[in-house]
Amino acid sequence: MSVLTRLDAIIIGGGPAGHRAAITGAQAGRRVVLVERERQVGGACVALGTIPSKTLRETALTLSSFQRKIGSVFPLTVPPDLQVRALMQRLDQVVSAHESFMGKQLERAGVTVVHGRARFTSPDTLEVRSVTGTTQTLAAPVIVIATGSRPRSPREVPIDHEHILDSDSLLSLTYLPRSLIVLGAGVIASEYASIFAALGVLVTMVDRGSRPVAFVEPELTSHFLKGFERHGGRFRGGRTTRSVAWNGVDAVEVVLDDGSELRADKLLCALGRVANLEGLDLERAGLAPNDRGILAADACGRTAVPGIYAIGDVVGPPSLAAASMEQGRRAMCDALGIDPGPAQALIPTGVYAIPEMGSVGLTEAQACEQYGGAVMVGRASFGELARGHIASNEDGFLKLVADPDGELILGAHVVGEGAAELVGLGQVAIQSRWRVSTLIESVFNFPTLAEAYRVAALDIAAQKALACARPSAR
Repeated sequence: MSVLTRLDAIIIGGGPAGHRAAITGAQAGRRVVLVERERQVGGACVALGTIPSKTLRETALTLSSFQRKIGSVFPLTVPPDLQVRALMQRLDQVVSAHESFMGKQLERAGVTVVHGRARFTSPDTLEVRSVTGTTQTLAAPVIVIATGSRPRSPREVPIDHEHILDSDSLLSLTYLPRSLIVLGAGVIASEYASIFAALGVLVTMVDRGSRPVAFVEPELTSHFLKGFERHGGRFRGGRTTRSVAWNGVDAVEVVLDDGSELRADKLLCALGRVANLEGLDLERAGLAPNDRGILAADACGRTAVPGIYAIGDVVGPPSLAAASMEQGRRAMCDALGIDPGPAQALIPTGVYAIPEMGSVGLTEAQACEQYGGAVMVGRASFGELARGHIASNEDGFLKLVADPDGELILGAHVVGEGAAELVGLGQVAIQSRWRVSTLIESVFNFPTLAEAYRVAALDIAAQKALACARPSAR
């Protein structure tokens, strides 16, 4: 029988959400243990998701950028037998460095990391079994579930991880395929579809929705689709699949609901993710997933059972690393009676596709709904900026959403290289309640893409001036 260890808080899962929760608790002087089933902390975000996909993206972006800038001087072609691993030579180094960084942060904060699989034996007690089979019992008045998610495997899509893959197994491909079908059009699907298209793969995206990443400002996704199509990609919106199968010889064959057929070397199924809740014995804690397969929790991560919190992917969207970190901080603050401050309504979104997209604040449609009518919108093309021309990055733009008077900034939406970085300034502007005039009067480094904020603000000012002049013109 294992010895019972009593603690102040236990976190299950070492991804972005659990990592932040553990550090917040330890910095408050509490005795905190983080239980992680893998050898390193970081979760799927580091080992299988964000870091690997973005590392591959950097290679694809470098290749496409090189061709765009000086391809006529130094022609560049991707060999047909190129190994996917060769495109991510720095991957092990990047993953190792980030895992080490996260581990050292926990160590400095005084968090104890226990490796093993946890299961509830009561609402405040866990049994943790290590890979060697030894067990220990941990108890605490605060337990945080942050076990993350994994790719969803629909029954109608026979994923074999060789021909029909999910987002975890996609990067285990030995060679770059000549063609790829992507089922889904969310963030993961759009990122991988555009990355492989930029590498010269013939990619077809299929989704029941009318456009990719539907929660993003429509102008951004329209621009993304144009870039995707320039790389040879195709988007089949408003479609579902009747059948998906490997033909046993040379192709994955897909029949769509309209009877049309698609063939490709490989298929990626990116139709959502599933919360990792199996094996936790939640019923012993008095918890159960809802009909969506996730745990219900409030804005502070509180579940129906006092003392048990749920954060990150196990509570569903937005399933972003940045949002999960904030959920972890707020949950631990609430559990320990620490004021977490006002809820962060402005969490930026970054979609690391090619081209990149970044959003913060209200979309134009949301602003119109909130204000009961039309609002003012300013746009700035990267082609208007010296930096855009210098970096051969003219194919992008910034969209500013302001109130009906063109005074208060409500949203910032960017598409093009550097978009996820640029929205940070928009986030500060909205949180600080900057006026459009503030951006016009601000001094930006020259030449930079940040100048797009002034150009977009000037666009709004010009529209205001025109509107004021109209009555007198009559």
